[in-house]
Amino acid sequence: MIFLMSPTDRAQAEEWKMLFDLRGKWKFEIGDDLRRAEAGYDDSKWESILAPSAWEYEGYPGYDGYAWYRKHFVSSGEWIDKSLVIRLGVIDDVDEVYLNGHLIGHTGDFPPDYHTAYDVDRAYAIPEEFLSASGDNVVAVRVYDQELSGGILRGKLGVYEDLDAIHIDVPLATRWKFNIGDNREWSAVSFDDRKWEDMKVPSFWESEGHKDYDGFAWYRVKFHLPEEFQGKRLILLLGKIDDFDETFVNGDRIGHTGTMETRTKDIPGSDAYQQLRAYMIPPDYLNPSGENTVAVRVYDGYRDGGIYAGPIGIVTRESYMKWNDRLRREKMDFFEWLFR
Repeated sequence: MIFLMSPTDRAQAEEWKMLFDLRGKWKFEIGDDLRRAEAGYDDSKWESILAPSAWEYEGYPGYDGYAWYRKHFVSSGEWIDKSLVIRLGVIDDVDEVYLNGHLIGHTGDFPPDYHTAYDVDRAYAIPEEFLSASGDNVVAVRVYDQELSGGILRGKLGVYEDLDAIHIDVPLATRWKFNIGDNREWSAVSFDDRKWEDMKVPSFWESEGHKDYDGFAWYRVKFHLPEEFQGKRLILLLGKIDDFDETFVNGDRIGHTGTMETRTKDIPGSDAYQQLRAYMIPPDYLNPSGENTVAVRVYDGYRDGGIYAGPIGIVTRESYMKWNDRLRREKMDFFEWLFR
């Protein structure tokens, strides 16, 4: 018997390595209570149902509304320094996902501004600081279903290593300073941002307390350049930003995606939110022996906004080129295979 691998399966097989299988029995309860996201929440009296599977097939026929899933898994010390992702397949209709009580991602919009994402494959990066590296972890999934089938429907659920991830030399996926509004002076090194709020990067700003905000906002973070990278050509990676950005290092603009001046006209039909931000840092823009500041001006024109996906950090040009070339080769190999 011959099994044919679909193009999607083939691409995913190249990108992901399963470290822990999350398919099977999950704790489940209908209704909504945000305390259910907490790592220590007592779910011992909940029922167990299979996932992936529509909850209608698991004893909840006709149910529409909120429900929660919870499942424990034990991580390994070998996972340290790997780029980890939780994949949860297709969820009908809207979800928020928590790891050990920390929100790591969401897709769709809950009521009252409901927007379904019933056909989107979920994959959420696991921040290293949220993972119990060699112990028990719990993933909690809040789901809202508007109609028809509901729940974690299908897909290869699990904790995966992202094999296509690039190694970050100067990690910047951390808490950044964040402020709503727009002021060019916020790019300056001397600007005092201590009164700004802290914002997890990467994340949508909606998931960090700014639901329904569209408009301008700024991010700022400081870093020191390790001695071994001084004098090297470096690339700043800012993952994906929804929608447009201008990015500054020590007050000097190093790159932008989209056009702020014509933002309202350009937002409809723009794919800027899907583009990876990679900006070369001119060597003379950096302070090799002291503190450096990255400032990012962002404009969001519709729905989710902000620096929402990685990779986030600084890499050498050599590392970036090797990574980029590998991704291009894989893409070319895929299309050669597809049309063979």
